[in-house]
Amino acid sequence: MAAIIIAVPSMFPTVRRLIGTALLAAVLAAALAAQDWPHFLGPARDGHYVGPPLLRAWPTGLPAEVWRRTVGAGFAGPVVAGGRVLLFHRVDEREVVEALDAVSGEPIWRYDYPTTYRDDFGFDEGPRSAPVIAGGRVYTFGAQGQLHAIDLETGAGLWSVEAMTRFDVRKAFFGAAGTPLVEDGRVIANIGGSDRAGIVAFDAMTGDVLWTFGGEEASYSSPVAATLGGVRHAIFLTRDNVVSLDPVTGMERFRLLWRARIRASVNAATPLVIGDRLFISAQYGTGAGLFRVTAEGVSELWTSDDILSNHYATSVHRDGYLYGYHGRQEFGPSLRAVALDTGEVAWDQGRFGAGSILLADDLLVVMRESGELLLAEATPAAFTPLARAQLLPGVVRAYPALAGGMFYVRNSDTLVAFNLAGP
Repeated sequence: MAAIIIAVPSMFPTVRRLIGTALLAAVLAAALAAQDWPHFLGPARDGHYVGPPLLRAWPTGLPAEVWRRTVGAGFAGPVVAGGRVLLFHRVDEREVVEALDAVSGEPIWRYDYPTTYRDDFGFDEGPRSAPVIAGGRVYTFGAQGQLHAIDLETGAGLWSVEAMTRFDVRKAFFGAAGTPLVEDGRVIANIGGSDRAGIVAFDAMTGDVLWTFGGEEASYSSPVAATLGGVRHAIFLTRDNVVSLDPVTGMERFRLLWRARIRASVNAATPLVIGDRLFISAQYGTGAGLFRVTAEGVSELWTSDDILSNHYATSVHRDGYLYGYHGRQEFGPSLRAVALDTGEVAWDQGRFGAGSILLADDLLVVMRESGELLLAEATPAAFTPLARAQLLPGVVRAYPALAGGMFYVRNSDTLVAFNLAGP
């Protein structure tokens, strides 16, 4: 029997308005979500900001401070999603996750658990890894290797894994530090455990182990997911290697040796995917390299320890040029612009000092360890600062978050929100 369709012309404008409103709401929601900073290094984990244009100068010489609050220990940077700032820090003998209103800084909920982590070198004993917000949940990886899943709306704990105990992980120099990757219902982390548990994928809903990949000690670098040559990759810079895995099965796709010759070294910068190319960088004589990744395999374009060897901070890319730090943090690294395809150094600001670097359209957003914020043009022509301001007393080592024009940055005891986009 054929379906009977009765058209009611008078309803069409109403239906069109309803559909239009729904589509507009969906578009606005997507646009706002794109402005979030849901995990380390922003939406694409490459340091790129999407949102209202930033002011290129501040009328009073300082960006407008919106709110500030006292915080506990930690190097974990804040993240932002759905109008909430997630702060991960240590207060006394507990690691604490707090949701704050992004506009007012007022607390919404708090989740905490005990920790006994002690730093062998006398550094900060708070968490090192930024939270990850995905699918209405918050995932954290504490300094002692405790992995937790928390409901974003309520702050209720959903599951947790004592990774260091469960997977027999040897304590690293500075604790667990790599922010996990949440990919297609999986939380994938460089655990560094024995018994083939170097990299582990957990079910994002339950915490159950889905697969393990062995032989990879943990680094301080955070992994990244990318589609290269039509194939999905989860790319890790571990203690020893650059390793790409199938995020669904844990099967190895490729591997590149990337380790210093001395034990007292770290790999910390995140791999950077630019089109079909992969930029890897580390200190301690390991150096930097650019590779092309296709369905057929991996080919080296250049490698060198004299071009852009990152210690902690990940470089950013714009229009064929990399911008980042070259040199050891404790020795006063330089800030450089480097041609991506050739490795040619376009400019070098020697003894610039360590910090972090983000990209907002054509602006470099540089947060120095000294607590100074600096805006500069992202151009290979010259290093051209446009504005600078002392935001906090040093030392600032946690990566800031930049969402909706708001800049969230912390030092050892204070988190501050600044409006960089103006009214």
